[in-house]
Order: sequence, then structure tokens, then C-alpha cells
Amino acid sequence: MTDLKGLQDLFRTLRLAETAAQLPELIKKAETKELSYQKFLLEVMGYEQKRREEKMFEKRLKWADFPYFKVLDEFNLNEQNSLSQRQFNQLRDLTWIDQLYNILLLGPTGTGKTFLSIGLGIEAIQRGYKVTFITMGELIHTLKTEEITRKSQLRLKRLRTSNLVIIDDLMFMAMDQREANLFFHLINDLYNSSSIILTSNKGPSEWGELLGDPAITTAILDRIIHRAEIIQFTDDSYRMKHRTSIFKEGNVQN
Repeated sequence: MTDLKGLQDLFRTLRLAETAAQLPELIKKAETKELSYQKFLLEVMGYEQKRREEKMFEKRLKWADFPYFKVLDEFNLNEQNSLSQRQFNQLRDLTWIDQLYNILLLGPTGTGKTFLSIGLGIEAIQRGYKVTFITMGELIHTLKTEEITRKSQLRLKRLRTSNLVIIDDLMFMAMDQREANLFFHLINDLYNSSSIILTSNKGPSEWGELLGDPAITTAILDRIIHRAEIIQFTDDSYRMKHRTSIFKEGNVQN
């Protein structure tokens, strides 16, 4: 027991804390299976690597701040006539992130834009990318309070160092000149350093009405659409098609 404790302490000193905690079970497994020294070392180091990867995934998932957890395997392509299997696979391979491409997901509310963006974000985290998710309303508030709150400063620092930034509900509300300027400077910061996924129920031709300033609108569009894939969802709302009702046979008695 003393030897085991000493070995665990040594593992902790070497910053192999996950292995130190699991060491009794790893040794027991090795003895039961009569593993060779080489196989045992592979088991030990493989366990440490796996746990580190899991902890990094958990950390980056928390950092991303998704509103809910949905993976791409849950995305039902049969409900989407606007997106082919080939296009879906190309999005999923994530090579566009390394190429600094932006993805614009446009269409009515409830068609799966946010779902798809979250699924792509989680896939990216699993591949080792840093991802940040933020709604347009939250983004404007964070930009406006960056100079006065530590929370906003930290969130924008994480956003600016992300490989992939997801901005949900773009242009859902009109901006004043200061807000439009702040948004432009953020897009300029991300240009040539991060990929962006934007979801919106309005097309780029309508953004000018909400940004107000034609010059700012042109500058933002120039940076976003320079390298971008635009996917237009034209299907009916998934939520409306699959909504539930309290008025089912047997639920309400006369």
C-alpha cells in the first residue's frame, strides 16, 4: 500500500493526476490480464491521454457556452430539402475552418439553423478547435460593456481567440450607429483569423436597413462574404411540423 501511495504521489508530481487517481484499478486490470510491462505502460499512458482529451473537451464545451447540446448525428436531413447529404458532409469535414471560410445559414425561424450551427460547433470542439457561441443580442450587450465589466472583457477575449465564432440571430434587431461600429470592429478583428457561422432570418440585402449606415454595411458584408458559403433554408418550421398539442383524443373530457 505504501509503495502504491508513493507511486501515486510520483505520478501527481509529474502532473499525471488522472492516472494517479486511477492507478489501483489500472494495476488490478494489468494483474488480471497478466499484461506485459510494455502493455501496462501503454494502458497507463493511454488512460492519461484519454482523460486529458475528455477534460479539454469539457473545458472547451463550457467555454463555447452553447444554449443546448445537439450533435450532427441528431440533425435530420430528411426534414431539410435545402441541404443535400453531400453539402452536409462537406460542412461536417470542417476543412472550411482551416480555410477561414464563413458559413451563412439563412431562413425562417424554426428551420434548424441554430441546431446545425451548434452541431458544427460541437464537432469542431471534438476535433480540437476553440469555439464560441453567442446570440446577436448578447454580443451587442457584451461589446457595449467591454470597457466596464470584467465578464464582458473575458468573453470577448475568448471570442477573439476562437477558431470558430457562431453568431446566432444576426440582424434580429436594428442597431444604432455606435452598436454598428462596435460590430464592424469585431468582424474586422475576426477577419483572416477565425471562421464565422452566422444565422439569420434576413438576407444580406436586408442588413443595411438594420445597420443604418451604408458604409458600415458595405464594410461588414465585404469581410463576411469575401470567403463564405451561403445556405438558404426554405423549408417549413421544424418546430411547427412537430409541435405537440394538449388537445389530443382522451386528454380533454367533455
